[in-house]
This record gives sequence, C-alpha cells and structure tokens, in this order.
Amino acid sequence: MRTAGRERGTYRNPVLDADWSDPDVLRVGDDFYLTASSFGRVPGLPLLHSRDLVNWNLVGHALELLEPAEEFAVPRHDRGVWAPALRHHDDRFWIFWGDPDHGIFQVNSPHARGPWTRPHLVRAGRGLIDPCPLWDEETGEAYLVHAWARSRAGVNNRLTGHRMRPDGTALLDEGEVIVDGDRIPGWFTVEGPKLYRHDGWFWILAPAGGVETGWQGAFRSRGFFGPYEERIVLEQRDTAVNGPHQGGWVRTPAGEDWFVHFQQRGAYGRVVHLQPMRWAAAPGRGPDDVWPVIGDAGAPVAVHRRPALPPQPPGAPATDDDFPGGRYGRQWQWTANPRDGWATRHSGDGLRLACVRLAPSPAVPDLRVLPHVLTQRLPGSPCVVEVELALRSEEPGATAGLAVLGDAYGWIGLRRSGDGTAELVHRFAEREGGPERDAALPRPAPRGRALLRIEAGPAARCRFLHDVGDGLRPSGPVFAATPWRWVGALLALFALAPAGPGHAGAAEFHRFRVTASP
Repeated sequence: MRTAGRERGTYRNPVLDADWSDPDVLRVGDDFYLTASSFGRVPGLPLLHSRDLVNWNLVGHALELLEPAEEFAVPRHDRGVWAPALRHHDDRFWIFWGDPDHGIFQVNSPHARGPWTRPHLVRAGRGLIDPCPLWDEETGEAYLVHAWARSRAGVNNRLTGHRMRPDGTALLDEGEVIVDGDRIPGWFTVEGPKLYRHDGWFWILAPAGGVETGWQGAFRSRGFFGPYEERIVLEQRDTAVNGPHQGGWVRTPAGEDWFVHFQQRGAYGRVVHLQPMRWAAAPGRGPDDVWPVIGDAGAPVAVHRRPALPPQPPGAPATDDDFPGGRYGRQWQWTANPRDGWATRHSGDGLRLACVRLAPSPAVPDLRVLPHVLTQRLPGSPCVVEVELALRSEEPGATAGLAVLGDAYGWIGLRRSGDGTAELVHRFAEREGGPERDAALPRPAPRGRALLRIEAGPAARCRFLHDVGDGLRPSGPVFAATPWRWVGALLALFALAPAGPGHAGAAEFHRFRVTASP
C-alpha cells in the first residue's frame, strides 16, 4: 500500500507506517539501508533501501532460515531475531542480533542484497540481546556492546561491553558492565544500544523506560569501557509520539545528521519515524561540551523539511501481490521455517498453497500455532484488504482463508463440508489462547470461490466481508486486532486439512490488494 503524498519539500512521520520494529540504519555511498527485528518469522532480517531516508522499498532479507532449525520448525512469535545492528566494515555488510534463548549471532555479505552467510554464533548464552559491534578506525580495535533480557538472564537495565575479534567471529573477554541503569536516578530498562565513534568519543545511543513510555538516551566516554556520562536526547513531551526511542544515527553525504527510531502503536506494532539531528552544546555548557540534539530540541517532529538529498519518486514496501508463477513477494513471511511443498510454483498467476494436513488432535486448529501460515504486516493506517480464493481441495474439512493474526485473531474463508459442498466460514479466537468460535453462521459458496475482504478502520478495528457470487456482504461483528507481545498484528493467508493420508489438495489465492481507505 502506497502512503499518501507528502507536502512538497517536507515529509510526515511515520516514514514507515507498519511494524518495522527496532530499526537500525546505515549509509554506504549514496544508498541508505535499514533492517529491523523479525522475531520468529521467515525469511528474517528484512533489508530496506532508500536514497532520501523518506521513501523506502523492501529489497530482500539477510536470513533465509532461523537457527537452530529444529526449534523454529514451529512458531516462536516473540523469539528469534531481536533488535539487529547493521554495519559496513572491510567492504562487507554485517548484521548482528541477539536471540534471547541462544546468544549473539551475525551474518555478513559483500552486497546488501546478498548472498549472506549462514548465521554464525558469536557468543552463546541466554538473555544476550541487542548487540552492536564497532570497528574503531582510530585504533584498529573491535568492540561489541549488548543488553540483557531479564526474562532469561534475571537482570536488565545494564549494557555490557566486550572486545571482539576483528573478523567478528568471537568475543575476546567475559565483558564488563559499562552502563548500569540502576545507578542512574529515574532510569530503567536501558537496552537497544547502538555504538559509534565520533569526535574523539565513544558514543552509545540507547533507549530506556520501556517501549510505550520511554525515551532516547545518549552516553559518551573517552574510553570504550567508560566511565560514561548520560543525557536524555529525545522524549515525548507534549507530542502525540509516545515512547520515541531505539534506532540509529546516520549522516548524509552533505553532512546532515538524522535519527531513525520507532513508536509503539498497539496492534500496528512499532512504526518508524525520521528525526533531524544535530550536535550542539547544551545551554550553560562550554562550546566543547557537545551532545546530539534530536527532533525539535529533543521532542519528536511530525512534519519536517526533507533531507538535503536528490528527489526520489514515492516509494514504500510492497503490499499488493498477483503471485506470478505461484511466487510470493518479499513482503511475505512464514510463521516458522518453511518446508518444501507448502507453496507450489506453476505457469500461471496466483498463490497455490497446499492444504497441509494437521497432526491428529481433537482440538479445533489454532492459527497461532501453525507454521504454514504466510503473513505480512498490517498497515498502520486504515485500509481495505482483498483477495480472491478458490478452494481446490475435495477433502472434507479442508479450509483456507484470510486472517488478521495476533494474540487474538479472526479469519474468513472457505471450508469443504462433509457432503462435498463448499461453505463460507468466519471464525475468531480470543486472546490468551482462547479456542476458535464462529463469528457468523456458515453459508454456501456454490462455486467453491469467494472474494474475501477486510476493512481495517481506525484503532485496527476490522470488518469482514465476502462475496460468493451474490454480491459483497458483511460477516459477523467488528474484530479489534491485537498484537503479540513484541509483534504487531499480521495479515495472513493459510490452507489446511485434517489429519489423514495422502495429499489433501490446495487453495489458490489471486489478486491480493491493500488500498488506503478513503
């Protein structure tokens, strides 16, 4: 879905109005790249490209499969890839991230679009999150800083620094706590550090205060291992941007400084904002006491002058898909490591998803625990989502549909009944793992085909509609989309069949469209 046109000479936040969580940004030459957390979805580590920091397009992913592969054979919605750091060193792109259950990983490539190496485990351990490397051009030393997840390590609110092998393959020591948030009055949940060298100082830009209510901090020291001074450099104040923090600093070829960060917006996840940044002395301080100043004197901006970069055509990550040759676009991710046969390539257009047989169970299938669900991000502004579905399976109980997926979910689709007819079904499941229930009574779908539609309004309140040949009709009550713990709500396509022998047929999806609501 393309965003609305921006005023000439200005841009409006958010510049990425969907769940591109924990962004980090990098410039190489005239090109800007951004990556984000992908948690348990596959492929992971999305890579976005821009020439103006305002218009971004998704150009690929750096992580083909999650490892350990056997653990991510099933959905791990809030695990996997947390808060990556994107860097360029020795003519290679590098991405480091923390998996809270396994440790610090990295991948690298000579080209942003790949191919990327397989994940390399830099340091094993539970609770090691948000790593960021630094290759110090002044000394030739390599360093890494990371945060801690209390849920795994029993501690948080501190940043630990290490010396690192210059080849990025291992840490050279057990690390030292270089920022202890417990010693800073009023600070809590210091995490997400990004490490830089600037003007003779080591700088750590790190958020604190939690994702919905926090602020952006800056720390500086003459030596990597400290001691560090701190300052709040971005906070909500009287704006509507709650918890503005956790992102990265980038400098344009013309020398302008910009800061990219997220804002937590409930079911929409963590949307991405672009803030102007400059280096200046604080009032009452000496001219050499220079700190970053982000936004409008430390408050986030809603509209601002565009970066002084060559004009670019409007761009945004793709949402629409005709599935040429049965291939799905880069915007789609599975909810676990995929297996051969879930999606079949063919000579025409349309996505052909196999009706994957479920394990024997008396329970109604729960989309939250199925790995063969294909997803993309729910846009952060009101929209209309449509897809055409044809159920090509004759297996009783075979089902396929379109869902809004989160801790609670709702879906609408087609199911093959016991007498061989197809019926339109609309179901939902409440939060906390509640069972599926009918949102509306099933009705016949004589041709085994349907147009499925979701009208996602303000506050992610979703209205489901369908057309089985007799015109577009609403179905069931309005459904309020919900996030998972760290992940925004997702749009999803799925196909499944009851346990049993043999192939259960397939479902075909055509003309997936997401359009902005009028």
